[in-house]
Formats: sequence, structure tokens, C-alpha cells
Amino acid sequence: MAGKQRQYLVIDLKSFYASVECADRGLDAMTTNLVVADPTRTDKTICLAVSPSMKALGVRNRCRVFEIPPGISYITAPPRMQRYIDVSSDIYAIYLQWIAKEDIHVYSIDEAFLDVTGYLDLYGCSARELGERIRSDVVAKTRIPATCGLGTNLYLAKVALDIVAKHRADFFGELDEATYRGTLWGHKPITDFWQVGPGIARRLEAMGITCMGELALASQDPRRHEALYQEFGINAEILVDHAWGIETVGMPEIKAYRSDNHSLSNGQVLGCSVSAEDGLLLAKEMVERVVLDLVDKQSVASSLYVWCGFDLTPEEKKWARRVGARGAVMGPGAHAAASFVVPTDSRRIALDALVKIWPQIAAASTGRTIKRIGVVLGNVEPAGQSGQQLDLFGDPEAEERERRRQQTISAIKRKYGKNYLLKGMDLLPAANARERNTQIGGHRAGA
Repeated sequence: MAGKQRQYLVIDLKSFYASVECADRGLDAMTTNLVVADPTRTDKTICLAVSPSMKALGVRNRCRVFEIPPGISYITAPPRMQRYIDVSSDIYAIYLQWIAKEDIHVYSIDEAFLDVTGYLDLYGCSARELGERIRSDVVAKTRIPATCGLGTNLYLAKVALDIVAKHRADFFGELDEATYRGTLWGHKPITDFWQVGPGIARRLEAMGITCMGELALASQDPRRHEALYQEFGINAEILVDHAWGIETVGMPEIKAYRSDNHSLSNGQVLGCSVSAEDGLLLAKEMVERVVLDLVDKQSVASSLYVWCGFDLTPEEKKWARRVGARGAVMGPGAHAAASFVVPTDSRRIALDALVKIWPQIAAASTGRTIKRIGVVLGNVEPAGQSGQQLDLFGDPEAEERERRRQQTISAIKRKYGKNYLLKGMDLLPAANARERNTQIGGHRAGA
């Protein structure tokens, strides 16, 4: 097996949320104009997905409702995140009928990589034929249209999906290193390539590089090669490898990877901006939530990090409207952090730390309101792990009582629902924990 050329498939479910809504209505996702968006929010709300026929009319994915041209007639479907998770799980079960879980990497809710190298003899077909069979099986059983990329490494499979397959009537793209260099070295924009965002593209352009071919050639010039590493550091190695169509990471490395540092986080974009005082209330609710997760995982954390993004001032909003800026424009932000004396899962210690560092956020928000909030518990590790520092001045009995209380609260919420037990602060006008407890990923869980 070691001598065989690897064959990777990546399967993407086209406009997944919109396609699920069309399938559940008995509609064809390729011909139905449908938008997944929450109609109870303002017209600045993001469309979580638009159907392929909407894209064909020039409507961008992840646009805002007000950006949809007024002449287009379409169906609005409220988000149903739990339904999308269930359908994604059903599709993963279809993959398992063909490929072992050890050879599948779920990249996102609507995308997965499959190493099919060891299955070609079993099924007596080529990698292309196996990809078609799996994709056809998904479409037949779920009515969710799917696109497929095939490559001799993970990177080429992803590029075959993102750039080649989308322009083919059969929704299937295929690349090896030779065809990649022969057909895509001159492709623009360079941001179409996996892991090249607008920021990287701007930095490359400043160096006279606008396509992968130019990047590959630059890597062969000693002076420009050195300049790449000075600009991008170790990431230059990844960029250069990708320019040549090389990817050194395979499925075994992905499966074996374990992060050295772990954290638990919770963030939200607010429906309307709030004052620093109300922002503290929301941050407290969020800390309560992540600490409960910490206790559930029988882990402890060593630090708390809080960040906020501010809304535009009235004058800045006037400027944004004048220049035609999109509704996503945000103001500056601020952050603050605190370290715990010893690793802990104490709700009290985490909340005390939040209250102590919040004045830094409040001071930075003078003259502005808060639009985004995030909290992070850092350096998370299993509780009781050997080598953890001990608190010589703490009250172990009190901490254990609090831990048992938190475990009981978590057990009740799991059994009866997150809103079965609430704290007094959750009933205050500015609080939103009750609403967020009914959501998944900040969107409606759905029926």
C-alpha cells in the first residue's frame, strides 16, 4: 500500500442549508429560489445559505437580506440548525457504508475528505468511479446535490473541488500535480485557492505575486525565496508547497493530531448594540455557560480572556452609507485577560476575574456601544492531572461543594432543557441567555 499513489476525495454538499430546506419541501434545490435567513431579524441579517439558482442570478452566498436584488422572487426559510446537523449525520452514515471512519475526515458540517486508496481493489473501480458512486448515493438517498473533488493529495482534492468542479456540468473535478501546474498556475484570483485569504493575497501582490505560478517561480529565486520566509515565516513553506501542488499531510497525520493547548470559548454578535454595563451582564452569562462546560468535561482552566467589538459611531455610520460599505462594517475592539492563581473550574473565581478586568473594556468603549462579545477559558486540561499547581490558601471543601452544585445544575439542564434552571440575572431586560439556550451556533435550532 505504501507504494500506491494516494487518492483523496472531498465531497461538498451544495448550498447545504438551502438544499435541506428544498428537499424537505419536495423542491429541486438547483431550480428553486430559496434563502435561509431569520425573518424575525432586521434586513441586515446574514443569509446562512442561498440555493444554487439564487447564486446563478448573482446573489452571493452569506450576503445580507437587504443585498438581494428587489426583482428576485424567493422563498425565505427560517434556520433549523438541529435539522441540518441531523441530515449531516445521516450523510456521514452513508459515507460509512462505503469507507471506514479511519479514512474519513469531517472538515465541516457539509464537507468531508475520504482517503479511498485502499478501497479501489475492493470495489473494482477507479477513484473517479468510486467518487461518483458515493456522490450519487448521497443524492439518491437525501436529494441533497453534492460536488466532488479528486486529487492525489488533500490539497489537490480541495482545489479540484473549489475551482474545477464548480465549472463542470457533472460537478466533479480531478487534479494531480501535473494537471494542477498545467491548468491552474495562471488562475486568478489567487484567493480561490485553499488557505489563501484576502490578507495573504495582498501581501503576495505587494511582492509581485498574483497567481500560483508566480509564487512557484519566486520560490526558485534565492532572494525572493528568502523574502517569502521573512514575510510569512514558517507559513511560507506551506504556501510554496501548495504553489507546486504538494501537500505533506495525509489522513494518518490528521487522525494522529492532538493540540498541545486547549480552550473553551463562547461568542456572539448582538442583535443590537449595548452599553458597557449591559455588556458585563451578557459576559457574565457567557462565563457561566463556559464554566458549566468546563465542569461537564471534568477539566480546569488557567486563564480568562474577554474581547469586545464596538459598533460604529453615528458619524462612522454616515461615512459607511456614503461610500456604500456593506452592513458587516464594524468598529474597533478591546480585550482583557486574567490568570488564575491555580487551574480551576470555579464559577466564582471566573466571575470575580471577569468583574476585575471588565473596567478595561468599559474604559475602551467610552463613546461607543458594544456589538460583539467573546469569552475564552484558556489552558484547559483534565482536573487532577499530575503536576498541577495546588492552592495552599483555598478552601477545598467549599470548592468541592460548588463543583457538585454545578454538576447537579448541568445534569438537570441536560435532562429537562437549558432553560429549566435560570439565575436571577437571566431575567433582567438586557440578558439573552434564555434566547440563546434555544439556539445552535447563534441560530434557531428549529423544529
